[in-house]
Amino acid sequence: MEPELTKPAPRKIILDCDPGHDDAVALLLAHGNPNIELLAVTTVVGNQTLEKVTKNALSVGTIAGITGVPFAAGCARPLVRTIENAPDIHGESGMDGPAQPESAIALDPRHAVDLIIDTVMAHEPGTITLVPTGGLTNIALAARKEPRIVERVKEVVLMGGGYHVGNWSAVAEFNIIIDPEAAHIVFNEKWPVVMVGLDLTHQALATPEVVENIAAVGTGPAKFVLELMEFFTKTYKDAQGFDYPPVHDPCAVAYVIDPSIVSTRKVPVDIELQGKLTLGMTVADFRAPAPADCHTSVAVDLDHKRFWDLVTDALVRIGEPALEPALEAAAGTK
Repeated sequence: MEPELTKPAPRKIILDCDPGHDDAVALLLAHGNPNIELLAVTTVVGNQTLEKVTKNALSVGTIAGITGVPFAAGCARPLVRTIENAPDIHGESGMDGPAQPESAIALDPRHAVDLIIDTVMAHEPGTITLVPTGGLTNIALAARKEPRIVERVKEVVLMGGGYHVGNWSAVAEFNIIIDPEAAHIVFNEKWPVVMVGLDLTHQALATPEVVENIAAVGTGPAKFVLELMEFFTKTYKDAQGFDYPPVHDPCAVAYVIDPSIVSTRKVPVDIELQGKLTLGMTVADFRAPAPADCHTSVAVDLDHKRFWDLVTDALVRIGEPALEPALEAAAGTK
């Protein structure tokens, strides 16, 4: 008799985000994939103001039918720098394009930093992965406020940076440059860090075939993603010349689900804090093999088909969550 295969337990994650079109897709993927246990959703200033991105996160949670998961708002500004947002990519709401229903989800009264700390400290060491897809302000402050979380976190899988590519400057990526001091803290703590940066996420293009497959799902959440991609396609074409938009943030979630979809390379990474032309650069030192104690890795290659299959499968699994009649009316208007 063949031995019965035991299914691995879902990976427990906290998603720290600033929705954002691609953050919305990351949240849908985390909720819809059976290999992820979403423990908390926290928001941070980034793509838009904290108030706007928090509203967007609650709207996505409502559209996806997320229940029993705390949502908490975090830092409204970077540690040191002035606030920078990205309306040229994400619009004035931070998630322009689709209509958004009023949220059916109440915010957790805790600050996001405290929710992160409480959640990590309440679980066994080595069981929670932090998945930040915005600036790293909340994660840095959590590590400073309660240093014990650093040894308890399994790893930090973040969307940000780029070892050869920038977007907000010639060499720096948006999530890092908006709060480079926070990034410096996160990259220099001793927890394992996987940097899913632009070198990888620029491979995650929402091509016509991808859009067609999502359209075939036919549900409200799938329609929501299509409308996100329609807006995202236009802004990325106008702002950065992409024919099809790179959908960055779900790549970090995909790595947690199945690391074989995203190949990585261990390499020392640090954050430039002083360069006039290089502020926020994620400096990866490829000159020699990584030392034995290297705790940082960078994402290199993406399996495009398997990645988008995960997203489509998550939308199929989410299905058509039941909304209150008032929310259905709001979601059905443009």
